[in-house]
Amino acid sequence: MIPTEVIRRPLITEKANAGASDVNRYTFEIDGRANKTDVKLAVVALYKVRVLGVSVNNRKGEDRRAKFGLIPGKWVKHAIVRVHPEDRIELF
Repeated sequence: MIPTEVIRRPLITEKANAGASDVNRYTFEIDGRANKTDVKLAVVALYKVRVLGVSVNNRKGEDRRAKFGLIPGKWVKHAIVRVHPEDRIELF
């Protein structure tokens, strides 16, 4: 996959910012078809950092109420990328 298609956007939350400042872990929303290898190659290509590890998880979307019951929300795939201690991603 093309690196710009793999990473959709960085996730900026309190928990993600705490991980970024303490232990060099950055959180991204990624494409649903991407795997750990795709994410690692995309982060190296886009941000020019050394990646030590990648963990991927799927977050279930919240159900919404509609006229005829509940409509399931969209699932979102996240990647938590661990970067070498000497490297930084300036976006965060």
